[in-house]
Amino acid sequence: MNRISIREKTFNGIPTEEPLTKISVVIIGVAFVSRIYYKDAYSSEKVAKPTCWSENQETPALDVPEDQRQSGRCIDCTQNIKGSGRGVGRACRFVQRLALVLEDDLETVYQLQLPPTSIFGESIGGDMPLRAYARYLEARETPFVALVTDIYFDDESNTPKLFFRPVRPLEEQELETVKKMLDHEDTTQALTLNVVSVEDRSSSPFAVMDGFTIKNNLENV
Repeated sequence: MNRISIREKTFNGIPTEEPLTKISVVIIGVAFVSRIYYKDAYSSEKVAKPTCWSENQETPALDVPEDQRQSGRCIDCTQNIKGSGRGVGRACRFVQRLALVLEDDLETVYQLQLPPTSIFGESIGGDMPLRAYARYLEARETPFVALVTDIYFDDESNTPKLFFRPVRPLEEQELETVKKMLDHEDTTQALTLNVVSVEDRSSSPFAVMDGFTIKNNLENV
């Protein structure tokens, strides 16, 4: 699995000679929002394994070791209380995974995991977190897979925070290539939380995103 990390406010994991602070991609899959808890504070100098996690935001995943589970239910968990994390934030954070292909390589799938600040919040000018970007595209009846999206860092944030912006519609040949990647094994893997297996793929994580529908009808694109 090809993974893109955003440590130190650069995109890592993409073959390149120069550090990248912006990437041009096509989003081919959006997983449901998950929750993840790290016992240790974030450090840009080390990669930490999560302590506890949940795929459904209701209970710890089955793969979480018994002695690491913070509670039987997420709603009762002390790590889910405001102020348990940094400032007024929660120690157990929302995360969301994207499956991407690069504009100049439409057949190699990458996983990008978003922190909560890159998911939620309002747009600032043309700078949009993922949920605001999804609403923007939905209002224009445009699916993620129909266009090139720029993903870039918020220069004002002390921690890695991403914004999304539309660039251009895909050309017909590009769209045909992207369609073939939607059901690819690598796409399914990219949408899976690294530490667990996704139990139910009967509904498309691409078509539904945390409370509202993203049009997934490519017949008319």
